[in-house]
Amino acid sequence: MVGKQNKIAIVGAGTIGLSFAALHLTKDPACAVTIFDTRPDLGEYVQQNLPGYLTDADHESCMKRLWFASKLGEAVKDAAIVQEQGPEKLDFKTAIWPQIEQYAPEDALLWSSTSGIPASQQSRDMKDRSRLVVVHPYNPPHIMPLLEVVPSPETSQAVVDQTLEYWRTLERTPVVLKKECTGFVANRLAFALFREACSLVAQGVVNVKDLDEIVQSSMGPRWTVAGPFKSYHAGGGEGGLTSFMEKIGGTVQGCWEASDEDVRSGNISVGEQWQAEVCRQTDEAYGVVDTADRDTKTRKVLDAVRGT
Repeated sequence: MVGKQNKIAIVGAGTIGLSFAALHLTKDPACAVTIFDTRPDLGEYVQQNLPGYLTDADHESCMKRLWFASKLGEAVKDAAIVQEQGPEKLDFKTAIWPQIEQYAPEDALLWSSTSGIPASQQSRDMKDRSRLVVVHPYNPPHIMPLLEVVPSPETSQAVVDQTLEYWRTLERTPVVLKKECTGFVANRLAFALFREACSLVAQGVVNVKDLDEIVQSSMGPRWTVAGPFKSYHAGGGEGGLTSFMEKIGGTVQGCWEASDEDVRSGNISVGEQWQAEVCRQTDEAYGVVDTADRDTKTRKVLDAVRGT
């Protein structure tokens, strides 16, 4: 698919939309990208903000292959790929996909970048529900390799296969989930750690900045080269994960039980009393985060892991 003068329609010009636009333009030099958004200053906004995402790219070449559309039908006409990054609202998504289906070519790939609304719900009013698949990135997608490909039970295997082929050609890491679930996998893992972090800070065990130091100095670097299963499998020595669980399974269970109890007793739910203090500490520690510095360092880490 790459290299065949693909037209890619980006629906939604928020941070994820611009990041994906940059990814396509940078990694697929033959593609043309059309961005559709309802904001009246779309062209000016994108021209001002997109260059910040085009790191290590030929800006002139990328911008020459960028177009804007004021109407949805105009954006998706003749598109090989339609990628939606609209509001995270079910009503919006169920309304827009039949419109896209009406104007886009019958063989166009239809992707939603939703953070948690499954394709089976989004495709409710489509004529052909087999065309839609979720492609959930880890933010920002022009830097982070992961893409969670989440088909509905009705998504065709051909759509999944073509989606995987495209992203692998762009040197991404697409992973197919075997079934839909709330939040998919990356967010479920990240938010589980985040809930535990909030609980420990709320209890006064550690403050926000020290907890971040703990993660950055332990799990952070470890998990860039080995995920939790591989890490603990290695930790078990010759016996692998089985040996690891035999040796310290009691401690693992104790931590799980303590975590459950602490979360319940501390009422660690979004919007409860603990939240104001955790947010206060975070604001005090970091103020406004320099995301450009974060992204530069993340690139260096990824390059090191790849051996480049």
